[in-house]
Amino acid sequence: MRIYRADLHIHTVLSPCGDLTMSPANIIEEAVQKGIDIIGITDHNSTRHCRLIKKMASEKGIYTMTGAEVTTREEVHCLAFFEKTDTLELFQDFLDYHLAEIMNVPEIFGDQVVVDEDEMIVYTEEKLLTNALDVSIEQLEEFVHLNGGLFIPAHIDRLKNGIYGQLGLFPANLPADAIEVSGNVSKKEFVKNHEEISALPIITSSDAHFPEQIGKVTTLFGINEPSFSEISKAFKMEDGRRIAG
Repeated sequence: MRIYRADLHIHTVLSPCGDLTMSPANIIEEAVQKGIDIIGITDHNSTRHCRLIKKMASEKGIYTMTGAEVTTREEVHCLAFFEKTDTLELFQDFLDYHLAEIMNVPEIFGDQVVVDEDEMIVYTEEKLLTNALDVSIEQLEEFVHLNGGLFIPAHIDRLKNGIYGQLGLFPANLPADAIEVSGNVSKKEFVKNHEEISALPIITSSDAHFPEQIGKVTTLFGINEPSFSEISKAFKMEDGRRIAG
């Protein structure tokens, strides 16, 4: 068992808020330079860059958690990750079906494109990805867990789009696999002020929208190897796996 460094919240050029320099190649190069072992690709309400980045990152010895940052009906942001390609495709169908039919205006919100290994545009998303889905946080959690995924409320310390800022509380019966706090707060102090989450694993991530932000905040995992199952065990503290530090 060893310690692996992970940044599980990274946006690509597909997210309208992601900089045009957030191509798969640039993300991977930045992760390599900063010694990051595991990355999470979490574009807003879309998984369409995950498969290419997973392939390219594996060639550089980096493991990729594939998923999305989902906006629920309550405007709460949640990370959802899936291991298998067919499940990820099912999740994309779910996102496409439930995302509001509001079109993107690139001049206002930003471009939403998928690029290939050579950074050529191969797909343009027409619907605005930062809109909310018409599903509640409970319905999202249920879908994720029914399909073998990991469900993590994102940056819960933030007033905007964090679970406390949007709901005013953390639902007592919400079975999250972990929770994420930003790098703007102390995990210890935040838990001290919110004892209801004290039993949940906590990760910190960069929420990177620019290459230089990647790895600015990370989580250390004590696991046997970088894999979906090992990270899942670390969240549950099974067989000695853990979140370190």
